[in-house]
Amino acid sequence: MPKEWTAEEEREYEHIKDSAEQRGESAERAKEIGARTVNKNRAQQGKTKTAGRSSVRDMSPQQRGGKRSGKRGPKGLTRDQLYNEAKQRNIKGRSSMTKDQLARALGRK
Repeated sequence: MPKEWTAEEEREYEHIKDSAEQRGESAERAKEIGARTVNKNRAQQGKTKTAGRSSVRDMSPQQRGGKRSGKRGPKGLTRDQLYNEAKQRNIKGRSSMTKDQLARALGRK
């Protein structure tokens, strides 16, 4: 694990990773889930040098409880997440698009 993590964050990572594996996730996916959760919590607490807007402003992974995990319906990705994907794909006019417009432009609706 990253040397910046505290012992408590390390324990949290192991706990989340083990829980994901018990739910049937692969070892690689379980590691990813654990690391993303710990890193997002660190970003929200201001412990990271750089943090994305969607990491800092969004609810914590524990509070969210998987509400948006892979769903395409109304509980899907946030507007900021859609915007970041549109930015990566170089979609023109993305800054003035609504969440629905971004989803359509990305082919999600």
